[in-house]
This record gives sequence, C-alpha cells and structure tokens, in this order.
Amino acid sequence: MKFKIKKIVKFAIVSFLFIGIATYIVIAMTSMTSSDPEELCSGISLKIKENPKANFIDGPSIERSLKAAKLYPKGKRMNEIDTKEIEKYLMGNHFIENVECYKSSTGCFCIDITQRTPSLYILPNNGKGYFVDRQGKIIPNTNYSANIVTATGDIDHSYATNKLLTFGNYIQDNAFWDSQIEQIHVSRDKNNRLIVQLVPRVGEHIVNMGTIDNFEKKLKRLKTFYKKAIGTVGWNKYETIDIQYDNQIICTKQKN
Repeated sequence: MKFKIKKIVKFAIVSFLFIGIATYIVIAMTSMTSSDPEELCSGISLKIKENPKANFIDGPSIERSLKAAKLYPKGKRMNEIDTKEIEKYLMGNHFIENVECYKSSTGCFCIDITQRTPSLYILPNNGKGYFVDRQGKIIPNTNYSANIVTATGDIDHSYATNKLLTFGNYIQDNAFWDSQIEQIHVSRDKNNRLIVQLVPRVGEHIVNMGTIDNFEKKLKRLKTFYKKAIGTVGWNKYETIDIQYDNQIICTKQKN
C-alpha cells in the first residue's frame, strides 16, 4: 500500500513539473513573438535570401513599393499593421517566390523574401524577351540581369516552359554545363522539327544537338569528347561539333 502511495505521489510531482515547464515555454514563446498592440512600429527588418542566379530585387526597391502602396509599416501602431495584406501585396511581385512577415517583440516588422530562381532568359524571334523560372513561371523582361543561359530563336511559351525548361534546369544543376553553355539557339529543320544548337563560353565552335530529345545522352558524349579530344587539339580546332546521332560525333574543322 505504501509503495502504491509513493508511486502516485511521484507521478503527481512529475506531472506538475511537466505542466510547469510546458506553461513556461508557452509564456516565453508568446512574450518573444508578441508586442504591445499600442506600440508604434520602430522600423522594418528586411531580409532577401541570397540567390547567385537572380538579382531582380533589393531592399530599397521593396521599401519604395510598400510606401507607394501605403503599406509601409514604420510609424504605424503594431495592431494596425495587417501582416497578411503586406504578404499578399508583395507576392504580387513577379520576382518573389515566397514572403513571410511577422512582428517582433521589439516593435520591429520583419519581412523575409525568397526570390524566384530563373532558369533561362528567352529571346524569341519576335524580340519580346522574358525569364522562365525553375517552376515554369514566366517573368516579364526587366532591366535587371541574371547569370543564366540565354535561349534564342523559334521559341513559343509552350516550348519554353516544358522541354526547353527541363533542359535549362539540367544545365543549371550541372556545374560543368552551367559554366560551359552560354546560349541555346532553336530553329526548325527541313522537316519542321525544332532543333537546338549550343554556343559554348569557351571555344569558337557551335554544337549541333538535333532535337532536344535524349539531351542527357548527347551531352554525355560531348563531355567525353571534350575530355579526350579537345585537350589535344585545342578548343578552337573545330567550327561545328555534331552530337545528334547515336554513338558518333561529327566535327567540321575551322576554315583557315
């Protein structure tokens, strides 16, 4: 009987301790994330996640945008700042993939932004250029630059956001090809098929891929050729390198 009483008392003590600790954590977290509703916003903490492939937005441009929309939080009462409204407004920016807004316990309004990552810059025959991000979203042309491959030629939105996008993402994910390929040119052959040429950053040659189908196998053959042949004859030996046919590579020498 005494053993049971001791066991019950021990269980009760442990339970009270657990409840006390849990209550303390809840109170601590609440005090960290909440602020006096009558307090004025002292300023904003704006963080834009670094993206080596994108340079679309910066802090000053976001602040100017919020001020123009009369949503700039600094100086407003904390309880009058609509976090969701600001998030919704910023998500309307073509270059923003995600936004998180929250109020700190120190009276600061925090904004964390993730930019969209462009996969390709498309410059079709009609001359109206645009970016395509890694998820296939079209981003209108801007004055901002991005360190990505440019695709030119006979390109419509469907081709740009499907087959060409898959190819662009593959290039971007591969360090070797990302540093080697500068431009993709798309045209039509005599059978009206879309065919692709690659313009490298190094060397004076053009790579004929044929259709974009089976691009991984074609690039694997090209990389092997680069390692075995180009190292011997030099990057400027050939005018064209044709990799469209299975199990062979056809090269045309530069004209002297």
